[in-house]
Amino acid sequence: MTLLVGLDTARRSSSVLALAAQLANSLDTDLVVAAVVSSAWPPSRASVDQEWQAHNREAADQVLDHAASVLGGAVKARYLVHEAASARRGLLELAEQEHPDALVLGSAVRGEPGRIALGAVSEALLHASPAPVAIAPVGYRARVDARFDRLTVAYGGSGAAQDLIPGAAAVAALGGVRLRIASFAVRPDAELGILAGAGGRAEDPVLVEWEGQIRDHVTTVLGEIADPAPAVDGLAVGVGASWAAAIDDVGWSEGDLLVVGSSSLNPLARVFLGSHGTKIVRNAGVPVLVVPRAAAWG
Repeated sequence: MTLLVGLDTARRSSSVLALAAQLANSLDTDLVVAAVVSSAWPPSRASVDQEWQAHNREAADQVLDHAASVLGGAVKARYLVHEAASARRGLLELAEQEHPDALVLGSAVRGEPGRIALGAVSEALLHASPAPVAIAPVGYRARVDARFDRLTVAYGGSGAAQDLIPGAAAVAALGGVRLRIASFAVRPDAELGILAGAGGRAEDPVLVEWEGQIRDHVTTVLGEIADPAPAVDGLAVGVGASWAAAIDDVGWSEGDLLVVGSSSLNPLARVFLGSHGTKIVRNAGVPVLVVPRAAAWG
């Protein structure tokens, strides 16, 4: 098993390394830590091109040295520089070569602390990666010897999410972590205000019916999981006036990992996020693992 870690050569970030180490410890796997540098095209012997490539290589070496110093000997890792036309293309090429169990990325530099911020590379890979993609929130911190304690699967009742639960359950059981299922409902401020005045959201018949259907579906899916079965934390339902509020409503702790399934509209065994999946990822306050529907995960 291997995790492919993509580093940004323009900055030294410890967040992606913290997530990579936590995943490696939890899955008992090693890391391939990669820095992608742009290749000159067409090839030229001009001094300016040579200086530009030397600068890129030096920047890549520096971020790899920083990664090695952060990870130390806590996680087995291999470090490499890969030349490609773009960072996106380079990571896809490495994914084809290395066959990783997941790609691990950091958030864009300009984002809300504690939330996931998608940049050009991570956004593109969330629509093209052949492997699951894990993303760390802005400023994420964890010890290099830390492990995840709980997997939370985002479930909206679709076939894609339903297929994801058994795989997540198998990973949770093997890793000795708890499994939780979470569903999110976004309601306008006015509706939430009315509900609060009427005795809470339990008085809303639409929410009550929807939550009941979700609980029935989840109970059925969990009941069909064969051994080994994980410890199950049950179903958490988050309601809020925004996606961020609804996601926060279920409660989160250190050691949580949110697992999101990609869209059922995608006919290929690749990540492809629908609109709801993208909103969940963008508003998550914990690391997120996005899994292609057809991936043999778990």
